[in-house]
Amino acid sequence: MPRPLPPLNALRAFEATARHLSFTVAAEELSVTPAALSHQIKGLEDFLGQRLFERKTRQISMTPAGLALYPGLHAAFLQIRHSVELVDRAPNDKVLVVSAPPGFTAKWLAPRLYRFLMANPEIDARISATQGLANFTTDGVDVAIRNSRTPTRGLSTRHLLGITLLPVASPRLIAEHHIVEPKDLVRVPLIHDDMLGNLTGSPTWADWLAAAGVEGINLSRGLRFSSPDHALEAAVEGAGILLAHKALAHDDLRVGRLVAPFSLELATERAFQLVCPEPHTRRPKVKAFVDWIEDEVRRMEEPASPATIAEPI
Repeated sequence: MPRPLPPLNALRAFEATARHLSFTVAAEELSVTPAALSHQIKGLEDFLGQRLFERKTRQISMTPAGLALYPGLHAAFLQIRHSVELVDRAPNDKVLVVSAPPGFTAKWLAPRLYRFLMANPEIDARISATQGLANFTTDGVDVAIRNSRTPTRGLSTRHLLGITLLPVASPRLIAEHHIVEPKDLVRVPLIHDDMLGNLTGSPTWADWLAAAGVEGINLSRGLRFSSPDHALEAAVEGAGILLAHKALAHDDLRVGRLVAPFSLELATERAFQLVCPEPHTRRPKVKAFVDWIEDEVRRMEEPASPATIAEPI
């Protein structure tokens, strides 16, 4: 007869601990005390007759037996979670969960989302605005929008919007300070979107000024924001001139809340991309969202009224 399997709770305790390499974090995930978790793992070690972890003062590591056990067990629990998710989702298949960066959500997605809901009244949308990567297994996310340089390994990836940077400011600020050429920027505060400096392959004010041939501007001064939507709102209010994501500034440029005083734009290596596991692409609600958002991008590319955007210099 086959040998009986260890208790399921002990296997769950081992898998979580091995994944996090932390008794404390694993206990929090499983909603048990660290002592109870340690007891379960000790029971599993007794059952197998082998130690699974090397316990050190401030850290733990897996023994050869633990390293052998973990991959198959981890894959098995992922499959269990996926199967439960499929059953659990059946009554709620009309709820679409989208993960997107906060700035993109505030300045691009949210103002357009009503059109998706009007076209698909049977679907309810839930937007998770976060910089963190979506966990499609545990977070219930159907599709995510990410600012990235390359396709995401293991996920279906569709290019959505290329990221281009250009200076933008309120029409009033441009007029009051007589901003005509890039060298005139010395007369106005610069607004810095620090998110740009934290992203590999994303130019900053230093890069734009160098490309424009402008020197002598103190880049250590000016307003700094950690989110592009806050930086754009500051620019709208006339606080300074911002090197902005062109796509995120699109609506403000279209209606004249902002103007682009110079023609020089900087392309980047990055793009907003739609990502999700391949099986998700076959869900009708995901397909409807992808078709809609790609149509919205095409609408963006239609020429704006010249009366609402400053003539490039």
